Amino acid sequence: MMVTTSPTISPIVIPAQARTQCLSFFLHSNKAKSLGPRLRGDDRRSGLIVLLALLLSFTSFLFATPASAQVGTDVTPPQFTDTAEERRFHALVSELRCVMCQNQSLADSNAQIAHDLRREVLVLMRQGKSDDEVKQFLVARYGEFVLYQPQVRTKTWLLWFGPALLLLIGAVVIARIVRNRGAGRAVPEDDGQEW
Repeated sequence: MMVTTSPTISPIVIPAQARTQCLSFFLHSNKAKSLGPRLRGDDRRSGLIVLLALLLSFTSFLFATPASAQVGTDVTPPQFTDTAEERRFHALVSELRCVMCQNQSLADSNAQIAHDLRREVLVLMRQGKSDDEVKQFLVARYGEFVLYQPQVRTKTWLLWFGPALLLLIGAVVIARIVRNRGAGRAVPEDDGQEW
């Protein structure tokens, strides 16, 4: 069982003078003074309600859990039966991408899901599945994003050949620009002045 610890959040301490000033601002606002004696109490209560609502929403924002990847504390690292299994495992997890992190392999990521996926990969390996079967299992579950080197298919031609195509188009454009500039005017004669 994995135990994750969350960082402790220290409460914000608001000085008494600041609280008093904030409350007096709402209680003694110009609007409350101008409404007359009968409506001032209702306006003060609505000001307090607004103040309490703001404070409540602010404190709930402070204590909300962050939406970033949780760092897992893998208490027990995987135990391998032999060095061949260990080498195969490390080669396989270095070819797979963490589904939560931007551009980290499963081997490099500390996210909780990366720990779970590493454990899943080891279980699949021990079930006798080949590397391709493990990859296909993860692709079926998470999509081709999980592979660092997606397979060449009709869906991925642009991914594989797009950079070469852009480089070729750029070379053709530069060659045409250079040819048009060189053909249009003659090289001026050297008038003997030095710069």
